[in-house]
Amino acid sequence: MSYSPDKPYNTLPPLPPEADIETTAVLKAAISANRVLAELKGKSESLPNPSMLVNSITLQEAKSSSEIENVVTTNDKLFTALSADDTHVDPQTKEVLRYRQALWQGVERLGKEEQSLTTGLFISLMQIIKETTEGIRTDPGTVIANPTTRQTIYWPPEGEALIRNFLENLEHYYNADDDVDPLIKMAVAHYQFEAIHPFEDGNGRTGRLMIILYLIDKGLLHQPVLYLSDAIISQKQAYYRLLRAVTENGEWEPWILFMLDAVETTSRQTMHQISEIMTLLESTLDLARERLPDRVYSKELIELIFEQPYCKVKHLVDRGIAKRQTAADYLRELEDAGLLKSKQVGRENLFLNVALYELLAT
Repeated sequence: MSYSPDKPYNTLPPLPPEADIETTAVLKAAISANRVLAELKGKSESLPNPSMLVNSITLQEAKSSSEIENVVTTNDKLFTALSADDTHVDPQTKEVLRYRQALWQGVERLGKEEQSLTTGLFISLMQIIKETTEGIRTDPGTVIANPTTRQTIYWPPEGEALIRNFLENLEHYYNADDDVDPLIKMAVAHYQFEAIHPFEDGNGRTGRLMIILYLIDKGLLHQPVLYLSDAIISQKQAYYRLLRAVTENGEWEPWILFMLDAVETTSRQTMHQISEIMTLLESTLDLARERLPDRVYSKELIELIFEQPYCKVKHLVDRGIAKRQTAADYLRELEDAGLLKSKQVGRENLFLNVALYELLAT
């Protein structure tokens, strides 16, 4: 291998790798991961209102992906900021919400171009996350170092033209019509994006967004419901160790197996969460029928308070459930019935679905 941490890795091998990435162990793991991912896809599509899951999953993905980069906020700040018209949102919470915004913009752009996963998309996602107009890094000397010893761990390629060449090769790999299993390609492409490290900042989050977008682009998911960042943060040391092993020793198999296991584990966890949300929804519908006046109760209203933990009058008005004053009365009735809890944020009243919040926060 020609890699040395003491100089830019300008000889990063292009894709596809020369090594055998479809070993017996990898193919076996890919079959298993694909099966469980297909179950998740089917289960998420069976929800009466998919946004109940998608809103919560994308927020948790944004939170965990940002946490890996030491951008930390709380569930309550995040859910509150999503619902409230409050300008006093702290910078870290705003940055997490920008990750979510970038994810939705990426989903919206899929399928609008012949090749959906492009350098232009990579750049625009990073610009949303970091709220910047910068693009491909041009300054030399960007290195990844040990935060304690300051010793260089990895020195990515340098030179804008070279970086763009690597990204163009990655584009072709993403979009090539070949017979390599998409989940195996996802793992390989994710390593390559991390190794190219095309931006001054926001590389990790952009790379993790591309995982979700690639799976949607390949039809393995219809909605962004795979919450991989949680699996990565729970095994953060192994994640970075295995990335380095590919760079330093060409050890592709352990890396690919790690990513396939993350897909399978996360898919199972998400299916469990879907089951919990559906059970909670059914029990809440039963309680609402018992406790609410007939003029207030509707299945649509109860499903609405499951779309995200905090609800407000505007949400009911926008959905056409009730006009403003009646909507406020409905939310107070829900609070009196013990299904919501009000919270003053600025000049607004938000209403928290406490049971849903506690389920999502675990």
